[in-house]
Amino acid sequence: MPDRKMEDNIAQFCGVTGASVKEAKKYLEKYKRVDIAVDAYYGDPSAIASATPQRTPAAPAASTSKLNALFDKYKDPDGTEITVDGTIALCADLGVEPEDVVLLAVAYELKSPRVGEWGRTGWVEGWKALGCDSLPAMKTTLGRLRTKLGQDADYFHKVYTRTFDFAKSEGQRSIGIDTATAFWSLLLPHAMTGGALTRIPPGDDNNAMQVDAPPFGQEQVQWWFEFLAEKGGKGVSKDTWNMFYDFIRSIDARFETYDMEAAWPSTIDDFVEYARERVKAS
Repeated sequence: MPDRKMEDNIAQFCGVTGASVKEAKKYLEKYKRVDIAVDAYYGDPSAIASATPQRTPAAPAASTSKLNALFDKYKDPDGTEITVDGTIALCADLGVEPEDVVLLAVAYELKSPRVGEWGRTGWVEGWKALGCDSLPAMKTTLGRLRTKLGQDADYFHKVYTRTFDFAKSEGQRSIGIDTATAFWSLLLPHAMTGGALTRIPPGDDNNAMQVDAPPFGQEQVQWWFEFLAEKGGKGVSKDTWNMFYDFIRSIDARFETYDMEAAWPSTIDDFVEYARERVKAS
C-alpha cells in the first residue's frame, strides 16, 4: 500500500476508534481495508482497554452544498431522487456491494423511502447528522455503522424495525416471503455474530433445564426460512416481522421456553410446532 494511502487510512482509523497511530498501523497492515480493520479492533477487548483517548479538534460541520453536489452526481437524470442505477454507482464508489448489510443502517440514517432509492432531504440531513460530506468520510462512517449495527442492541432494533417499511412496496401491508428472507439473511447473522441480537436471560419462573438451554441460533433461523417456504402463505406481516425479533431473543434452541398462551402471531405458533417436531426427529 503506498505511504500516502497508508497515512490516509491511519487517519481514518484513528478518527473512528481513538486508537494510537501504532495500533492503527498494526490493524491496517493485517486487515488492509479500513472498515475490516475497525471491525477487528472493536472485536478485540484488550485493544480497546489499552487505547488512550485522544483529543482531536472539532470537525467542521458537513457542507450542504457538497452533499447536494454528490446527490446530483448520483440522481436519476430524469427524476428528483437517486434510484437503483445511482445507488449501484454510489456503492461502487464507496467500495461496498449493494447487498451489504451496512446499507440498511444507511437507509435508516438517511430515511430512505424504498430499496435503492434516496430522497434529497434525507440524503442531506442524514449525512450531515453523521458528519459526512465526501466519499472518504462516508467510507469511514460505513465501517462505524457496520460495527454499531452488529454490536449495539438498541441500534440494531431500530434498523431492524425500520427495514420492514423500507422493504415493502408502496400500498402493501406485508412483504413477500422471499423478500423477508433476504433481509433476515442480512440482518440476523450480522447481529448474532456481533452480539446485538442475544437471548434475554430467562426469568425466575423458568426451570434449570430451560435456563441451561442453548439460545436460538443460525440453524434455527434456517429452519424458520424452510418453514416459511413450505407453509408461510403469501407474505410476512409487520406484526410477524416485529415480533420475530422478540421471539429470537426469548426462545431457546429446543423451543422449551416458548409460551403457547402468549400473544405471539399464529405464524410463530405454527413454526414452534414445526420446529419441535424437528428437534424430536434429531
